[in-house]
Parts: sequence; C-alpha cells; structure tokens
Amino acid sequence: MKFYNREKELELLGRIDSLSESEAQMTVLIGRRRIGKTSLLRHFIAEKPAVYLFLAKKSETLICAELIEEIKQSLGVELYGEFRQFKDLFRLLLDLSKKQHFTLILDEFQEFTYINSAVYSEMQNYWDATKNESRMNLILCGSVYSLMKKIFENSKEPLFGRATNRIHLKPFTINTLKEILSDNYPGYTNDDLLAFYLFTGGVAKYVELLVSRKAFTLNDILNEIFSENSILLDEGKNILIDEFGKEYSIYFSILTLIASSKTSRTDIESVLEISVGGYLERLENDFGLIRKVRPVFSKPGSRSLKYTFNDNFLNFWFRFIYKYRSAIEIENFDYVRTIVERDYATYSGVILEKYFVEKMIISRQYSTLGTYWEKANQNEIDIVAINEIEKTAVFVEVKRKAENINLIILKEKSTKLVQSLNGYELNYKGFSIEDM
Repeated sequence: MKFYNREKELELLGRIDSLSESEAQMTVLIGRRRIGKTSLLRHFIAEKPAVYLFLAKKSETLICAELIEEIKQSLGVELYGEFRQFKDLFRLLLDLSKKQHFTLILDEFQEFTYINSAVYSEMQNYWDATKNESRMNLILCGSVYSLMKKIFENSKEPLFGRATNRIHLKPFTINTLKEILSDNYPGYTNDDLLAFYLFTGGVAKYVELLVSRKAFTLNDILNEIFSENSILLDEGKNILIDEFGKEYSIYFSILTLIASSKTSRTDIESVLEISVGGYLERLENDFGLIRKVRPVFSKPGSRSLKYTFNDNFLNFWFRFIYKYRSAIEIENFDYVRTIVERDYATYSGVILEKYFVEKMIISRQYSTLGTYWEKANQNEIDIVAINEIEKTAVFVEVKRKAENINLIILKEKSTKLVQSLNGYELNYKGFSIEDM
C-alpha cells in the first residue's frame, strides 16, 4: 500500500529537523500500536542521514551491538573499542553530532524501563551537558502510552521537561479512508465505507491488512477476521497486556462492558461488584483508551456521564471477540460471526454516529460538538452542534435508514435544551448511510 496522508506530521518533523541543525531537538512521538509511527519515521528519514534503532526486550549488550552496526552503515563512522552500555554510545553520538548533523530514532523507547531504567537518567545527564553544542535531531518513539506518559510527563522522572516537541500520531481521517477506498476499490458503497471505518478506525496497520487482502466489503472483512490464522483475533491481548500488567483481567472486563453498552460507572459496578473509579480514571488518563461523555452544556463535575471507546477496532474486539472468547478458543468462529451478523445493524448504527461527529469536526464549522440526554437517558439526541459566533445550533438524529428518521420527535426531544439557546437559529437534520 502506498504512503497516505501524514502531510502535517511530515511538515512538522521537517521543521524540527531544520531547527536541530543549529541546536539539538528532542521529539517525543507517541501513538497506539499499529498506528503507523515506524512507517512515518522511515518515510521521513528516507533521504536523510539517520540512525534508527528498534528496541526489543533483549540485553543491553545486544542492543549496543545492533546500534554499532547501524552507526557504521548509516553514518559511515568506524567505531573502535568495546561498547556494552547504551550510555556510552549515546554520549558518542552526541559528540558526533557536534560535527555532523543527523537524526537518531529510538523506536519503542519505553522498553528501556525493562532493559535498564537507569538509561533515562544517564541520557538526561549527557543531554543537559551537550544539547547546546549538539546538532542531533533525537526522536523518541513509543507505543505503550502509559509508560511514555510517565517517562516524559511525570515530574519525578529524569526526562521530564526535556522534550522540545511532542507528536501524538492519530488514526487516518475519514477523508483519507475514502481516498484509500477510491484508489483500491473504486466501486465501494457507503455500506462498504461504514464497515471499513468500523473495523479499522483509521488505524494504519488494519487498513493495510484489509487492502492487501482486498477485503473491502462486510462479508470479506468478516472472512478475514474469522479465519483460523487471523492475526486480529488476538490483537486486543497483544497490544494491551503490556499496558495493563497483572490487573489486565479487570481492565478487560470493564472494557467489555463498555463495548456492550454498559457505559456508566453504576452499570459497570453493578455487574463487577467492585469499585471501578480508579480503573476508569487510568483507562482514560494513563492509557488513553476511553473518554468521558457528558451532555452538552452540563457542568464539568456533573454525575451525568458515560464512557466511550476512542478506538473503533478495540471497541469491536471487546464487544465480539473477547466477550465470546470461549467460542474463539475452541475455534468456533462461525458461532461468533453469526452473532456479529445478527447485531451488526444495531452496532454499526452507533459507529455511524461517530462517523458523522468526525465529519462535522473536520468541517471546522462548530465551536461545540457533543451529544445530549436527560435524566434516566430520556430525550437522547445523537449529535448537537453549536456555532457560538454565528449563533446557530444543529440537532441531528442518525439512523442507518433515512426512512426511520423523525424530525418531529427530534424537535420534541430538544425542547428543554433549546431554552439555553435564546437567540440561536435552530436547525434539525437527519443523517443516514446515504449522507456518508
């Protein structure tokens, strides 16, 4: 698959690289696994002098051996002596950068936590001592969100405050997904677009996988997921076990309930019979997997809140794969697929709402975008969009089928909310698959 999008990120990396020609720069690049960080960085350094090292869980001595070979090949520098500690090579590279500008990329940087956590303080000492004379463009990339956040945002950590730039790589937008489908499956329908968005969420690796397998329709995508050797069946475990550690089963249970529409803390606690406040807070703030949703215009401390996934694929994985893991473990894939097909219309309707929210965000027309409901989930409105400058408000009902949209009921639902919008021009709309 060709390289798509990322123009803004490449432009930013280019500006940072230019700055590093006169003074060293430290850039932190984060993003969930499979989002395309490594592809972005390799694309960026394709024509530049750069040293790239992928950090795996192996001994520091082996890491140094790999780095020595990379330095020789990429910078054309001969190294003499024995290097068994990363700190010595890092110091050497900083010294080299005083004479020769280059980029150093340490991919999966958080792995030093397990390899040798002293590296962070050692790097900080050398960096502080030489950054003004150095011309290194240092990029530290990581996928374990909680560890990367701790390393660079915890005031007690050595590298706190050292980064000069931070990039959070996000999924492809819906416009990019449309471009990818147009290039690879020009006859796609809106149903195909919804399925592609629902299962990939714009995550580069999943997009690339489906494109390589020519899986663009719902049926073909499900064939790809529910096959004996599908890499997607274990995907949730593979990308989250390291994040959650020993308590992963509790986190997985909470995420499964949220994916199954148990979206309030009360709902979750009634099932698990434990207090989950701390877990929800960490899932949101430390791991970045979920977010709070409150009705528009509600106060920040309002108890009227729900939780929702940030990630489409993980939402699907916990709703159907992990929830029915017993059937998956005995390879009864047809059983789980039948459940997906049975529930798809309802489930995809929720994802369709998310699609239109993203579409309205991209339009840059609104100052506030959200949802609305009243006590006991009464008078729910799928999307409320406000433009405070133009004094306009849009109320949206989203249904898969246009014939199921009822704007009269939508107006009735908004009666109480409208009281907060004196002087606003009010618009009522219905969005369906036809409007994608």
